[in-house]
Amino acid sequence: MRLQAKKIMDTSNNQKEFILKEDLTKVMWKLSLPAIAAMVLFGLNAFLDTVFVGQLINETALAGVALAYPLTSIMFGIGSLAGTGAASALSIALGANDATTQKKLLGNATLMMLVSTAIFAIPAYIFAESLIQMMGGKGAILQEGVRYFKVTLLGSFFWIYGLGLNFIIRGEGKMKQAAIMMIYGLALNIILNPIFIKVLGWGVEGAAWATNIGMILYCIIEYWYFVKGKASFEAQIQVIRYDKAVFRSIVSMGMPGFIMSLMGLVQAIVVFNALSNYGTERDLAFFAAANRLMLFLMTPLFGLMRAMQPVTGISFGAGNYDRVKRSFIVFSKTGFYIVAPFWLLLTLFPSGALHLVLPKMVFTASELFNFRVYMAVLPVLPVVFMALTFFPSINEGKYGSIIGLARQLVFYVPIMLILPRLFGIQWIYVGATLIDIILTLWVLAIVRQLFKKLIPNTKQVLAVSQEEAL
Repeated sequence: MRLQAKKIMDTSNNQKEFILKEDLTKVMWKLSLPAIAAMVLFGLNAFLDTVFVGQLINETALAGVALAYPLTSIMFGIGSLAGTGAASALSIALGANDATTQKKLLGNATLMMLVSTAIFAIPAYIFAESLIQMMGGKGAILQEGVRYFKVTLLGSFFWIYGLGLNFIIRGEGKMKQAAIMMIYGLALNIILNPIFIKVLGWGVEGAAWATNIGMILYCIIEYWYFVKGKASFEAQIQVIRYDKAVFRSIVSMGMPGFIMSLMGLVQAIVVFNALSNYGTERDLAFFAAANRLMLFLMTPLFGLMRAMQPVTGISFGAGNYDRVKRSFIVFSKTGFYIVAPFWLLLTLFPSGALHLVLPKMVFTASELFNFRVYMAVLPVLPVVFMALTFFPSINEGKYGSIIGLARQLVFYVPIMLILPRLFGIQWIYVGATLIDIILTLWVLAIVRQLFKKLIPNTKQVLAVSQEEAL
């Protein structure tokens, strides 16, 4: 037992020293490359459902899956609530050498995931048809959406638990291990999708079952990682517990991610209803394709966010505020360099990308213009994404929550209820881009304000200097 405890402590200290003292650019790339790979793989789980459904079934099925997807994203939100909250708390605890908090994290995160899964999944399954109708589903599209959504709910705990544990592993700074774990689940999903959809003839339900089974494998591998004692902290994976202080800390730091997912559902409701009321089935399928492409291209940014989180969290816990600020700048610039080439290609050749999802559709000039407008905001999103990680990493998660709520309730809902009705569905795309430009300027103002607050006092500077000298 003592030997295992010493091994855990040595691993933790080595990782912490690397994050705090190594060249920041080197730290960023070492953590970011596997983190980006992990999030691209995770994004592929959702994107491949769209591709397989669009390629192997039809546009009606694709539209149905598109309506269900924002509802299934609540599972990602719940996983993010527990996972990012626990990961942020873990990073700060590692930086501050807080062994008590480290020991209690997994039990509290598991309890949160179990309870929240039951609260969401049971009512959602009972009222699945009403929920898809709320999204704007009608007729055959409604039925396809309900079939897909119900099957995903049967595997909801594995979606939430798998995502939550993976966030915690990333909170240790172990991005490579987290990425490798995702590969197994994704590979199984890719293999099973065409078999279930086409060979067995299960349609959209086959796509959902393929993802569910992939997530089960994903959970088993992560669970085994903690059981075998490979974590860099004392991880009690088999314990479910409640500690008021730790539980509240997880909720506070994870709330911005959950609110973003919840508000994404609000956004989807108003957008899909606008498309259903003022557009056609073709318009709905086109937006589904454009939106999935946008989400997939944002997955590298999700990877950078996850890589930045332990760097800023551990640095903040250790009192190294200059490194916290430089991390935000370095990661934001790198995010821009990654997405800018893809944005340029999509702007120049939009049809090629759209045909991946809608192979038989001939796109109009108006549709291609809408797609370009929708993608125009992609190069500035790295700043917003890094800020949403930066806030909870320095224990200022309230700003992420405020931005998430305001984006949807103050901007998105009024604009999407009014402008498409007055000027047509083109304003769904124009309005979304204008909102995100305003949001970026707001985020930059908040980050600048928080930078001014991150001034270490004399004791903190001395402590950091002494630690570096040792």
